[in-house]
Amino acid sequence: MRTLNWYVTKQFIVTFMMAMCILSFCMLGARFFKEFFEKVSNGLPASEAGMLIVYLLPSILTWTVPWTMLVALMLVFGRLSADSEITAMRACGVSIMQIISPILIITLLLSGLCFYLQLGVGPDYLGRARMMGQQTVASHPLAFLTPGQEVTFNEIRLLVDDRVGKDEIKGVQIYRMDKDNKNVQQDITASRGRVTIDKAKEEMTMTLYNCAIIAYEYIGKERKLTRTFSKEFTFSINYGKEFNSREVTKRGKFMRVDEIFGTMRLNNKRQQDNTELEVELNERIAFALSPIAFFLLGLPLAIRTSRRETSIGLFLSVILAAGYFLSIIICDSLTGFPRIYPQYLLWIPNIGYQIFGIIMLIRIVRQ
Repeated sequence: MRTLNWYVTKQFIVTFMMAMCILSFCMLGARFFKEFFEKVSNGLPASEAGMLIVYLLPSILTWTVPWTMLVALMLVFGRLSADSEITAMRACGVSIMQIISPILIITLLLSGLCFYLQLGVGPDYLGRARMMGQQTVASHPLAFLTPGQEVTFNEIRLLVDDRVGKDEIKGVQIYRMDKDNKNVQQDITASRGRVTIDKAKEEMTMTLYNCAIIAYEYIGKERKLTRTFSKEFTFSINYGKEFNSREVTKRGKFMRVDEIFGTMRLNNKRQQDNTELEVELNERIAFALSPIAFFLLGLPLAIRTSRRETSIGLFLSVILAAGYFLSIIICDSLTGFPRIYPQYLLWIPNIGYQIFGIIMLIRIVRQ
């Protein structure tokens, strides 16, 4: 019996680890790695860029661990069923529960890991990544002047086509917005420019050459514009003001569980609505229990499909995971409608998957 259990467990662990690496890379995204190397080449220390990845990993694992477990389950037990190995084991007097017991233990351990990631480490590290990103802007603002990507500082929107060396930029487009960030006050276009940083004042000075400047004046619904040209135009951006003025209040997704409960008690005293925090808390617990839901539904489906092609197992795992995650996301988007109790609707996918899975598993055991 130990030999059979180890045989099934070894296949599951190997498949799980391979799928985990692939899905984690896909979730993290090749684009993120591209931006990582761009930021390093633009002057951001590799250690700081690497720490951003480390801080994001726990949040990514909360998604990939349940999904990876489902993929491994579908592939391993789908192949065992297709090769009639499960039938052979049962013919030798080994029950389904004995076959799946090691995987059930692994599922419970993975669910415990998801609890640890969801209720503390993941949100806390996600908040650290957010703060680190803001601090990096304050200490290395040039690293975020990525060609082709718009950067916002206060009421200024900045876009550059290319960077040359440490301080020269080309193809500069700048929009100065009003205080409400609704209307454009100035549209500045320059062929090239030079950037200098005063870290003590947290100030970035731009000297632009061959500038075309369009100034807008709004009179009622009418808009008048004035065009001017300048061979050299200099202005400063106080990026430190942008960093220091940002909201310091923590959002629910960045809070630990104890912080959520503390904020909820405070909101109750102030007679404020707690729906958003209740949805966040229930969503985390539901996600942490998702490996059990995937196990109960995925296992009987894998055995019943009995197909050798891995594409069938992959297709079913994608459909099941997509249906689950989409349901959670939809319920999360209903936080603005407290009357329909979205914090409880979040449990429908978990309960539904578990009920259908238990029914199918009982039928397989009775066969």
